[in-house]
Amino acid sequence: MKNPMKVHYLEIVTPDVQKICVSYTQALGVSFSGPITELGGACMATLGDGLTLGIRAPMHTAEEPTIRPYYLVSDIEKAVKDAEESGAEVAVSPMEIPGRGKCAILFYGTIQSGLWQV
Repeated sequence: MKNPMKVHYLEIVTPDVQKICVSYTQALGVSFSGPITELGGACMATLGDGLTLGIRAPMHTAEEPTIRPYYLVSDIEKAVKDAEESGAEVAVSPMEIPGRGKCAILFYGTIQSGLWQV
């Protein structure tokens, strides 16, 4: 594989944040932080392979529950442009998350993915 793909952040959007955090704590043996403002109020845990898992409530009434992987990229602007040229809809353009890098959200029909540059 030329450039192995790596999921940097896995985001779960659910109206049942506390329930999911408790369930994952019991099943996976991880601990979650309190809500982190700059990540939409996500409660975070780090899994054994370094992957960060964030669980948060929808940020507005139109946001549906989803599981969204954010793939690590070295140049987010180029990756977003390439994705858009291949048919992805850019839902959130690259934006800076203070101290965490940049992220973007793409829709491929009903499938949501993110990109992350650190």
